[in-house]
Amino acid sequence: MILAAGLTPAWQQIMRFGRLRSGEVNRAAEVHWCASGKGLNVGIALAALEVPAHTLSPVGGFSGAGIEAEFAERNLPATWIRTRTPTRVCTTLLDASDNATELVENAAALADSEYDDFRMHYARLAQAAEFVVLTGSLPKGTPPDFYRDCLTQTRCPTLLDARGPELLAALAGKPRVVKPNREELALTIGRPLVDRASVLPAMRELIERGAQSVLVTQGKSAVWVMEGTHAWELTPPEVAPIVNPIGCGDCMAAAVAWGLSRGDSLLDAVRLGMAAAAENLPQLLPARLSRRRVESMRDRVPAPVLIRS
Repeated sequence: MILAAGLTPAWQQIMRFGRLRSGEVNRAAEVHWCASGKGLNVGIALAALEVPAHTLSPVGGFSGAGIEAEFAERNLPATWIRTRTPTRVCTTLLDASDNATELVENAAALADSEYDDFRMHYARLAQAAEFVVLTGSLPKGTPPDFYRDCLTQTRCPTLLDARGPELLAALAGKPRVVKPNREELALTIGRPLVDRASVLPAMRELIERGAQSVLVTQGKSAVWVMEGTHAWELTPPEVAPIVNPIGCGDCMAAAVAWGLSRGDSLLDAVRLGMAAAAENLPQLLPARLSRRRVESMRDRVPAPVLIRS
């Protein structure tokens, strides 16, 4: 079982427009609601890939009830930490020009008792997991060493998708993979990362601080992987049409964890993750993947190119 755990779920509204005009009344042609946010997307993607998984997340209010109902309707295993405040609502605006505008509500702070409940259930579930994905930003007021403390209770390999102080603090726990995008890595390191030559030393810093490997994404551009003293560049496959890019990084995290948990090499697992991200692009709702199509797409991901030894 792979455990997908995080503190910042979302009840996602997706609105499609023929054209969006700033400062004017815009009427949506379609409106959809679904469970989302990094941790939920990872759990949903793993289930779609037919991988045994369990999701751990706080939920609250009407929006949390919607998330619980969707998971129950789809028979997705989950443990919910019920909160006094409603789960945030995020909105994606899509137009006919393949533009995606994201309106993000920040997650509300959790009560001390809610953190305690999460920690208790995490310790129990992590003991039974073969792999853990810890993912997402932390709500305001969360101690920056929250993920580090989770890692001390985790015996199996972990993929950590985080940024900033919480990422740096967690590196002491030696996560198997850390997966920031280039913007998040720049925020974490505290300096601009304008090209590959500037990104590689930043990846090296994370490894020197404890990460076993680092995976850096940058949208539809190249993916960089570093493990030990070696680094590689991988090129994503071409995909058309692009409907909704939201959740691509979460699909990648899910598939990388799946690949590593079944014994794939890191690079093979990353190719599988890139295939999952590519498969997500033509989908309207995030992380609703097809295992067959992901495995087929993996063959379209070019072989990695060694860029430093």
